[in-house]
Amino acid sequence: MALHAQQFFDDVLELPFHQYAVVGEALYAAPQPTSPLRLRIDFAPTIRHGEYDGLRLRVVHPDQGVLDTAILRFADHGTFERRDRARDLVPGRDGYAVIRDWHAHGSQPPWHGADGTGLRTAIEQYAHLWIPASTAPRPAVRPVAQPAATTGASLRSR
Repeated sequence: MALHAQQFFDDVLELPFHQYAVVGEALYAAPQPTSPLRLRIDFAPTIRHGEYDGLRLRVVHPDQGVLDTAILRFADHGTFERRDRARDLVPGRDGYAVIRDWHAHGSQPPWHGADGTGLRTAIEQYAHLWIPASTAPRPAVRPVAQPAATTGASLRSR
């Protein structure tokens, strides 16, 4: 079963990026149109094939390659808290806060029941840190009026 990455990024995360595309299982974004930096987001695998416990974020520069990588765990951001509570899953139990692309629950995608609020906030903060919004150009600084030079004679006459 596929991860349905396009649906996950569109429906669960709803990221407010200027421009993005989902290619395969990864999202590529241009958070700021004037920046050369790009953000790549994909699913962070566990040691099991086809099991994911978070998202991996990478800041990519076209010439320098990957500048930074961060992992956002589903458990840390409450992504599957409601789903896992309904399934009586707690930390330490198999299947807690993960998605698997081999277990189909009916016709639902493996991330069904996800709440992307915490992840979205963390991704926006991460992107803002690495790819800040460009500021409006500041007006040219006007030279500050310099005091007129005084001579020693004028200082003594005071």
